[in-house]
This record gives sequence, C-alpha cells and structure tokens, in this order.
Amino acid sequence: MRPTAEQVILVTGATDGLGRALATELASRGATLLLHGRDEARLADTVERIRAENGNEKLRTYRADFSSLDEVGELAERIERDQERVDVLVNNAGIGTALPGDGVRMESRDGHELRFAVNYLAHFLLTRRLESLIVRSARARIVNVSSAGQAPIDFDDVMLERTYDGVQAYCQSKLAQVMFTFDLAEERRDAGVTVNCLHRRATCPPRS
Repeated sequence: MRPTAEQVILVTGATDGLGRALATELASRGATLLLHGRDEARLADTVERIRAENGNEKLRTYRADFSSLDEVGELAERIERDQERVDVLVNNAGIGTALPGDGVRMESRDGHELRFAVNYLAHFLLTRRLESLIVRSARARIVNVSSAGQAPIDFDDVMLERTYDGVQAYCQSKLAQVMFTFDLAEERRDAGVTVNCLHRRATCPPRS
C-alpha cells in the first residue's frame, strides 16, 4: 500500500470514541481523511480538534444517518463524486447493547431493527457501493470494526420482532458483519484488496 501520508482513508463514526481516536492518529501521520458522522456540529468539532492537535488540513466531512439506507446511498454517491480513490475504508460507526432505547426495541427509518440496520446493513451497503472505487485504488484495505461478542442469528426472526434483547441485537449484528468480512475477503483476494475485521470488546451470553 501507499505510505499513510499518501492515503485517502474513510472512517465512519469518526466523531467520538474509537473512530475519533483513530482519525486523530491517522491525521498525525499525514493521511487525507474522510470523516463520517451523523451530526454536523460534532463533525465540525472533530475537525477543529484534530487540526489543533496535529495541523492536518487534509480533512473532509460527510454527514449521514446510518439508520437510513437512503442516506447511506447518498453518502456513497458524494464520496464517489468527490474522490478519485479510497485507499482504506474503516467501517466503525455502530450502536452498542443498551443506548439508544435502553432495552426497548427500536426500528430504523426503513423499518429494520435498529442495531442490525446501523451495525450491519448500513456498512454492507456503503462497502458494496464503494467497492469499485476501492478496487480501482488497490492496493487497498477494508476494515470492519466488529466484536468477539457474537450471537447466532435466528433467520425466522432476524428483526427480533417476537423476542427482543439489546445484547442479542448487537451481537447478531456483529456476527453478520464478520460473515460479510469473510465473504468479501474471499471475493476480493485477487483484486489487491485486503478485508479484515477486528474485535471491539463486548460480552454476549448465549441465547436461550
């Protein structure tokens, strides 16, 4: 791959937590960063803080709410229009086991169970929509921030409409993400695109 300072790197969920820390570190190495978030004010604050810390001016923000697949599609279109290449895609944005909802089942704008939609469907769509651009940028890399906390998916109740538990919802969305990683890595193994997933700590008990 190109040296970090010559790479264009897209980080989803870049306005807090792991995403923000990663973006700050990559900016310090001179990368061109495409920072995704769902709130314009938080995106602006992230850019201001990163620039103040390391002086990197190669930052561009993209707002999209991952609970809407239409917005995810529009995000991909904007990136394709703006960028000649994407060397690294870091699929980091996600929802944990409790908030939002605090144990109450919630749905995305498209009517899908919220955690499955944001943690898996949104990144699946974004990756597939940007796949041609990433392949053209090879050698390139896709990194899915997943979790060792995974749970089997009940394909008769994927949206957890019969019985809902926030931990189950989170953990099955992460298993889906890992399965997608394995499939995509196999598909693109000869295209100069490395596809990996990594553990983001969570504990998921077995579903009874």
